[in-house]
Amino acid sequence: MGKGDKKSRRGKIFLGTYGVRRPRKKTARPEIKLETVKSKETREKKPVKEKKEVKETAEVKVAQEVQPVKETVEVKGTRAPREKKEAKAPRVTKEKKVVKEVKAAKAEKVVKEEKEEKPKKEKKAKKSE
Repeated sequence: MGKGDKKSRRGKIFLGTYGVRRPRKKTARPEIKLETVKSKETREKKPVKEKKEVKETAEVKVAQEVQPVKETVEVKGTRAPREKKEAKAPRVTKEKKVVKEVKAAKAEKVVKEEKEEKPKKEKKAKKSE
């Protein structure tokens, strides 16, 4: 691990940071003694208020007659009718070409016969001097 590695000790030293791999040194600090102060007067606890019982009330929905609302549609300025375009002449279709007859099925290809295996050559022995 090199100096650029943030997780290694060497990288932490180079970057000047601390962490699990490089904890800070413990310094000698004067201990502070905590003193608990007991108050002479004890507070009187107030009695807990009793909860009142809540009566369940059923919700009653009153059906009111709905009167239909008449919607008024504002009439915007009328447009002048568009000019009708002249109909284009129908396209002339070309005569269809005559479909050629399907050729007869091709003869099956002749599968090449497997070659006979040649005997393997023996490796030459190394010269020893």
